[in-house]
Amino acid sequence: MLYNSTRDNNAVVSSSEAIASGISKEGGLFVPQSVPALSAEDFANMKALDYVGRANYVFRNFLTDFTEEELKYCTEGAYLGSFDEDRPAPLKALNEKVNILELWHGPTCAFKDLALQILPYLLTTSAKKVGGGKKTVILVATSGDTGKAALEGFKDVKDTEIMVFYPNDGVSAMQQLQMNTQAGENVYVCAINGNFDDAQTGVKTIFTNDEVKTLLDKNNMGFSSANSINWGRLAPQIIYYISSYLDLLDKGEDYLKDGFNVVVPTGNFGNILAAYYAKEMGVPINKLICASNSNNVLTDFINTGTYDRNRAFYTTISPSMDILISSNLERMLYELTGHDDKQVSAWQNSLKNEGKYTVTPEILAKLKDIFYGGCCDEEGTAETIKNTFKKHGYLIDTHTSVAVNVYGKYVEETGDDRPVVIASTASPYKFANSVLEALGLEVPADEFEAVELLSNKTNTAVPAPISALKSATVRFSNVCNKEDMNKVVLDRLGIKG
Repeated sequence: MLYNSTRDNNAVVSSSEAIASGISKEGGLFVPQSVPALSAEDFANMKALDYVGRANYVFRNFLTDFTEEELKYCTEGAYLGSFDEDRPAPLKALNEKVNILELWHGPTCAFKDLALQILPYLLTTSAKKVGGGKKTVILVATSGDTGKAALEGFKDVKDTEIMVFYPNDGVSAMQQLQMNTQAGENVYVCAINGNFDDAQTGVKTIFTNDEVKTLLDKNNMGFSSANSINWGRLAPQIIYYISSYLDLLDKGEDYLKDGFNVVVPTGNFGNILAAYYAKEMGVPINKLICASNSNNVLTDFINTGTYDRNRAFYTTISPSMDILISSNLERMLYELTGHDDKQVSAWQNSLKNEGKYTVTPEILAKLKDIFYGGCCDEEGTAETIKNTFKKHGYLIDTHTSVAVNVYGKYVEETGDDRPVVIASTASPYKFANSVLEALGLEVPADEFEAVELLSNKTNTAVPAPISALKSATVRFSNVCNKEDMNKVVLDRLGIKG
C-alpha cells in the first residue's frame, strides 16, 4: 500500500513515510492509493477476535511495510491496559434500533484516545524506518480533546518532543486542566489568543515553513503531527467502526438486512471520514450522518456544495466541534474527485485566499448520496441531554447530544429508522457544568464539586482519570498570540531563528 498527497499525485510514499512526516511538503494530506476491500470471510475471521486482533487485521491492509511483530507491538501496547476492561469501543443499546458507540473509556475520557494511544507506537516505529535517528517534534492544534490525548500518549516517549496549542477561552475548564497538569519531561502546552482555526492554521504554517524545517534539520530534528491530518491518527479510527459492525452481528442476520446508519458529531471531519473508509472497505453503512453544532459550516457544505468559512464563529458548550476549517474534508474531496490533485489544490487555495469554494454539481450529488448534514443549536443540545437521561436513564455529553439531536431530525425528515450507531465522543464528566445545567441543576463554582454533584444526581460513576485531576499540579499557564507560535516552538526547542 502506497500513499499519495491530496495536492500532488507525484508525491508517493510508504505508510511509514506518511506517518513519520504527517503532512506532505506542499501541504497536502496523505491518502491511500486504493481502499482495500474486506470480504465476508474477512469479517467472519475478525468477529472472533478481540479489539487488538481486529486492529491488527485492519492494519495489515494499510500498513504493509510494518512487520507482524511491529503491528503486534503497536496494538498490544496501545489497547491493553489503557482502556476500561480492555474494551476500547463498547456498544450500548439505547433501544432496539439505537446503539451508542462509547469511545471514551481511555485515559483521557475522549474518543481521541482510540487513535492517540497507538500513534506514538506507529510514529516511533515509522521514524526508525525512515527518520535517520532524528528527534521527532510533534506539533498539535487542539479544540480540547486531541491535546490531552496526544500529551498522554507521547509523554516521555524516547526521542520525541510534543507541543500543544489550544484556544484560550475556547475549551472547557476540565479540558484545560487536563492539559495544563500533564506530566512528562518532553511535553509543552500553550494557549493562544484566538480560536481553534487560528491554532490549526498556525501549526500548518510552521509545518510548511522551509526556513524552520531547515533549522530543525540542522539540529537533527524533524516535524510530525498528532492531529488527524496524520494518516497514523486516521487509520486507527477506521477500526472502531468495523468493530462496531462486527458487534452488531451478534443481533442476528435479520438485524442488518438493510445495513445501518452511522451518526458522528464532528468539526474537523476526521472521525466521520474514518467511517467513510470503513464503508468503502465493505461495512454495510447506508448513510453517514454528519452532526454539527452552531458552527455549521459542514452542514451547509453538504446541503449546498459551498464551503464558506466567512461567517460568525461561536463558542459553544460542545467546544471540540467549534471549528470552521475542517482539515480532513480535503481527503474526502480527493476521493470524490477520483484523486484529482489539481482540483483539490484549487479548492484549498480558494479556501485559503477567499475563505470559500464551491464544488461541481456532480461532486455535490456524490456527497449527498453518502452524507446527510444536520446541526443543533445550544438550546437543542441541552434539551437532548435532559430528554435522553429522562427517557433512557443514559447520560451523554454535549457533543454526543448534538449527534443524538441531529439523528432525530434525520429520522423525522427521511423516515429512515434502520439500526444506527451513534458515536459518543466524550464522557459527560469532561463537561460537567454544561451537563448539570442541561439537567436543570444548579452548577457549583468549583469544577470538582460539579463532578461530584453530577455523579450523585445521576447515580453514575466519575471516571478515574477525572477524579485524579483533583490532586494534580498545574504545570503550564503559557499564553501567546497566534503570530508568535513560530517563536514559541523554536524557543521551546532551544533553537535560535
